[in-house]
Amino acid sequence: MAEKKDELIKIVGAENVIDDPITLDVYSKDHSFIPPRKPLMVVKPKNADEVQGIVKWANQTRTPLVPVSSGLPHFRGDSVPSSEGAVIVDLSGMNRIIMMDRRNRVAIVEPGVTFSKLQPELAKEGMRLSMPLLPRTSKSVLGSVLEREPIMNPRYSWSLSEPLRCLETVMGNGDIFRTGELAGASISTSTRQEAKLIPLEEVLEKRRKTQDTALYQYGPGQFNYHKLLSAAQGTMGIVTWASLRCEVLPKVHRFFLVPSERLDNIIGFAYKLLRIRFHDEFLLLNSSNLASSLGEGTEQIMGLREELPPWILIFGLAGRDIMPEEKVEFLKKDIDDIAQQFGVRLESAIPGARDEQVGEAVLNPSKEPYWKLLDKGGCQDIFFLTTLNRIPEFVTTMYSLAEAFKYSPSDIGVYIQPTHLGTSCHLEFSLPFDPIDEREVTKIQGLFTKASEELGKQGAFFSRPYGIWADMAYSRNAEHTSLSRKLKGLFDPNNVLNPGKLCF
Repeated sequence: MAEKKDELIKIVGAENVIDDPITLDVYSKDHSFIPPRKPLMVVKPKNADEVQGIVKWANQTRTPLVPVSSGLPHFRGDSVPSSEGAVIVDLSGMNRIIMMDRRNRVAIVEPGVTFSKLQPELAKEGMRLSMPLLPRTSKSVLGSVLEREPIMNPRYSWSLSEPLRCLETVMGNGDIFRTGELAGASISTSTRQEAKLIPLEEVLEKRRKTQDTALYQYGPGQFNYHKLLSAAQGTMGIVTWASLRCEVLPKVHRFFLVPSERLDNIIGFAYKLLRIRFHDEFLLLNSSNLASSLGEGTEQIMGLREELPPWILIFGLAGRDIMPEEKVEFLKKDIDDIAQQFGVRLESAIPGARDEQVGEAVLNPSKEPYWKLLDKGGCQDIFFLTTLNRIPEFVTTMYSLAEAFKYSPSDIGVYIQPTHLGTSCHLEFSLPFDPIDEREVTKIQGLFTKASEELGKQGAFFSRPYGIWADMAYSRNAEHTSLSRKLKGLFDPNNVLNPGKLCF
């Protein structure tokens, strides 16, 4: 222990190696049902060279590393060590916004940059980044993007990894690797014996002179390495920076609410809007989730839940540089006509909520405390990919299972997020519970496990397989599992990066 600590101090400095019991206890668990395990130490690198030094040290000592970039609270178990003697690599101190380019709508950031830090800086440049729904203020932008958290704007979701573009990663064997457009012209080959990376700032300076972008994410060659890092829970590499595709900040931005007593009634309307792509933001919430996102305490949340309609479709219309007011107005009129065809209405206000209030909530990170913890203090999510037409049957199954476990279906938050241009859909069930009540915790654990199994049998695709979902996902595809393990062996031959996660 002492020898390992001394070696890490040589890499990052004494102030960045932490082993006090209180800190280790914080990193040993999260809000998920993953069994807690204390790490050996927490190390906080300041740059890519230090990350590389830590990974090379881990290979020499066969020490497991668990990369973490977001601050508390954590929810999915991916940052809880699965192996004894693991070292947490806390990347939150690497928080530079390296570049913002309005002309090409791109930003380059380090893993410690949060949404609450990035969005105001982008706004100064006339840009914004598509966000997931109400991320916590401590949420790492790269952590969210790499784990494929769905963004609220399916119109600009060209792939499930949107808005990720180029990146730099320290692979499990200690090598640094760059991908996409920024992989080219980034290696110095002045001698045959030695090749080294050109500093990123030098690469960017050369590209500025030719007004090149940093947006083409494929490569080097025909190999799309960024896909191996996507939803990999830190098992394939530690990303030290990435470029992100941004949007132009709207000059006029209006939100509209479409209430419905039944989910089936707005599915057809949703499909039509997704096809014509008039909207920017587009999501569906049930009354429980919208109440939690707007309320400021248990009493207010319960009151809103009773007042709000059962289902609410929320979409935003944006006007940018050219005639923004006129654009929003004609889009709204066209959508009004479509709504009449499907027997629904566009509203600026519904019982319990107004358009400005909803827009203000969804366009910003969550207030503190985190919105999913406001109701009861704890929350367990079940989420997966499916198609929009299948949502009602999954909701019926979830409600039936909740009743079987004597858990009120009205407490379940439902979030429906079309993604990838509307071709697929993220469906998320949130189960609030009191973490102090042991009986309720046991009930939720049982419901979570049973629902995951039954929804999986019904066709739920756990594309981000945390915890028990990993066995469910990988047991169905032996060929994919075998190939993933071979790739892991190539990039992380000593299995030092977050061992025990996924199928590793």
